Amino acid sequence: MPAYIARPITTLPAHKVTTPEISDDIRAHHPDHPRLGAILRIIGNTGVNTRYFTRPLDAPTISGTAGIGERATAAFTDALDLAEQAALRTLATHGVAVTDVDAIITTHSTGWAVPNLDIHLIDRLGLRPDVRRIALTTMACAGGTQALIRASDMVTARPGTTVLVVAAEVISAVYNHADTAVEHMIYKALFGDSAAATLVTDQPLGPGLRIDSPADTYEHVLPNSLDRYQGRADTTGFHFDSTKEALSAADDVLPHLRDWLGPHIIDFAVIHPGSTRIITDTATALGLDAHDTRHSTNTLADEGNLGGVSVLRILERTHAAPPTAGAIGVTVAYGPGFTTAAIRGTWHA
Repeated sequence: MPAYIARPITTLPAHKVTTPEISDDIRAHHPDHPRLGAILRIIGNTGVNTRYFTRPLDAPTISGTAGIGERATAAFTDALDLAEQAALRTLATHGVAVTDVDAIITTHSTGWAVPNLDIHLIDRLGLRPDVRRIALTTMACAGGTQALIRASDMVTARPGTTVLVVAAEVISAVYNHADTAVEHMIYKALFGDSAAATLVTDQPLGPGLRIDSPADTYEHVLPNSLDRYQGRADTTGFHFDSTKEALSAADDVLPHLRDWLGPHIIDFAVIHPGSTRIITDTATALGLDAHDTRHSTNTLADEGNLGGVSVLRILERTHAAPPTAGAIGVTVAYGPGFTTAAIRGTWHA
């Protein structure tokens, strides 16, 4: 039985921050950094022009000195607000009542809360008490695609199910001046905050991506890759660490992804914008060019790397300039671990 992904709706927070503002902030806080010049040049070449934060750049929980408790509370509170807005807008857009939602799948990695985002949204949205739920809490950048895979599985196992998928990330939580390595400085400029939601059903709610069967989903964990990307928390807040091997992690996975796709010719792709290199390398492996992946590149430029929200945002952009009916596309994202999640689908019009 096929599963249909409806048009996602993305919510962006209020504070637009430009890359020059990020550079100025780094320059002000690290004037004596021995590699300041190189850091500023790299930041200027990330492909990110603007991003949105839930709080001003000079807030204590971003470029200030707030501790882990204040940062965690701010990150989760802001993520929940964004998630609620995205979910309500999605339900209204597709004409689905909250009482008709049978399951909710959430992905949220930036913050810490028990109960997690799924339970809070059930309460805020007024979902039925018997709604089924899955909370993905450590998927990070792969979370959006991973949530869509789990939603597809749920629809296949329980025909007639309406699944609400919600991704929310406040990645400004890892903007931390206690981190001074070059990669940490780059992450300050790379990430943005957002939330997005969509619905996955066995009957289409309009145009969108159709997943024909569970065989059209793919999950992969790269062996011996635990340290390539990883999160860390201490008294100063949340941190996102990586090694130099992280730069080639996607390249190490792409042959396996290509083997899974087999002889299929790919017409378009929704590629997680982890960096310009990740977009370009993935597109090349799929036989695509810059025009085919413009929605990923534009998302990176306008909003940055949105973590698990990214693929939903890129799918939303895809609806504004959709492929032809029947075009075959791939949604692919990479996350800490090093993990890969992918979906092969057909554009339903």
